[in-house]
Amino acid sequence: MPSLLSNRLAQRVLRPAFTLVEQRLERATNALQADLDALHHEVADLRRQSYGLGLLLDHAGRDGHRMPTATQLDTLVREVTTVTGASGDHARRDLTVAYRTVVALEALGVGRLAGSTSDVCGKLATVPLLAPPNEDVLEIGTQHGLFATALLRMLHRAGVEPRLTIVDRLAGAAGEGAADGEEAADGAKAAVPVTVPVTVPVLVSVPVREDVVRANLALCGSRSGAQARIERGSSGDPEVRAAVSDRRYGVIVLAGDASSVQAVLADLECAEELAAQRAVVVLDGHGDDTRPAVAEALGKHLANGSRLKLVGRVAGTAFLRAD
Repeated sequence: MPSLLSNRLAQRVLRPAFTLVEQRLERATNALQADLDALHHEVADLRRQSYGLGLLLDHAGRDGHRMPTATQLDTLVREVTTVTGASGDHARRDLTVAYRTVVALEALGVGRLAGSTSDVCGKLATVPLLAPPNEDVLEIGTQHGLFATALLRMLHRAGVEPRLTIVDRLAGAAGEGAADGEEAADGAKAAVPVTVPVTVPVLVSVPVREDVVRANLALCGSRSGAQARIERGSSGDPEVRAAVSDRRYGVIVLAGDASSVQAVLADLECAEELAAQRAVVVLDGHGDDTRPAVAEALGKHLANGSRLKLVGRVAGTAFLRAD
C-alpha cells in the first residue's frame, strides 16, 4: 500500500477521493467545534445562574441549604400521605407551597428558620392536612418566629384564621448555624451542586427578642400575626402556664428546650393539659439523633397513659393527636 500511494499515477487517480474525505472531515470537525463552543457558553451561563441561586438558597445563616432533591421530595410525599391520609398529588402540592413559603420568608425575614428543608416543609404541609379542630395555635419555643409566621400562612391557605400564642424565654442569645451540607432531619447529607458557593458555619447574630419575633410575624400579612400573644418564659413556669390556660388549642407546636428529658416532658405535659379534643401536637426533633432527649421523653410520656396518641412521623418531626 505505501508503494501504491507513492505512485504518481495512483496519487492523481485518488486525489478527488482524498479531497472529498478531507472536506467531509473538515465539515464534521467544524460542526463538532460549534457544538462544543455552544456547550461551553451554556455551561458558563448555568454557572452564573447557579451562583446567584446559591446566594439565595445556600447554607449561609441557616441550618442547611434550601435545595431539596427529587428523592427527598418523593420521600416527604410518602410520609405526609401516610400520616394524613391525603392523596399524593395533594401532599406534593402543599409541600411545594410550603417550600416556596420558606424561601420567601427566609429572604425577607430577620434571623433564620431552624431545621432542615425536609423537616420544616414537612411540618408546614402536614399540620393543615390533619385538619385541626379549632383556630388556636400554641407554639412553645419560637426562636425568631419565622416558623410560626410560615405556619400561620399555611393555615390561612387552608381556610383557617389562626390565633397564635407563643411561649419562649426570648433570652436574646444568638444561635449557631450548622455546618455545610448538614440536613439533620433528612438522615444523610444531601449532595450540593458544585456550582453553589461554599460557605463555612456562621454565627447567626440576630438576637432572639420579642421585637425580632414581631417583625417576622408582620410578614404574615394578617391580623393573626399582628395580634399574636407572646408569653415570656417556659412551659413549666406557673405564671406562664396560667396565662396560656385560658383556651384549648387546636395546634400545639413543641420546639422548645430539647437539651434534657425533663424539659421535653414539661412541654408534653403542657400540651396534654392544653390540647383541645382532636388537637394536632407537633413534636420537633423526634427523629434527630443529635437530640435523643426528645424521643426518650416522648416514650416516657406515652407510657404513662397519655391522651396524646402518636399518628406518625414526617422527616424529623413526630405528630400526635389528642383524644
